[in-house]
Amino acid sequence: MELVVEESLEMLIYENRLQTFKGWPFDEDCKCTPENMAKAGFIHTPSDNSPDVAMCVFCLKELEGWEPEDDPEKEHKSHSPSCHFMALKKRVEDLTVEELFKLQLEMNIRKAEKKCNEVITKFREAASVKRAEIVKSATGEE
Repeated sequence: MELVVEESLEMLIYENRLQTFKGWPFDEDCKCTPENMAKAGFIHTPSDNSPDVAMCVFCLKELEGWEPEDDPEKEHKSHSPSCHFMALKKRVEDLTVEELFKLQLEMNIRKAEKKCNEVITKFREAASVKRAEIVKSATGEE
């Protein structure tokens, strides 16, 4: 694994996060404007069924179902209190190289944890299906 992954570093920059909010369903009359969402560490990750999904590039927490009065920073803190981005005391652009690497390390740990959890979930689902097939076969049920 490379020490520095350019793609993840690009999303550390506010302007790059802000650019992902094209088509965001909330405008300047709301608390969850694209600017406030990007300031809170989110990028816009819509799907066909959920046009208002946003994900923190730091802790990978995905939130949807936004309401115009939702404050992105408060929502982020309440749903992901251990997010290192929310704990920063300064702007990403003002971080030292050491602080930047620590932040990136935490990002990579979260990505690895998320991937591992996805694999574990898939394994458990497959094991459950297989168990049901074995029980069905052992009991002679069709």
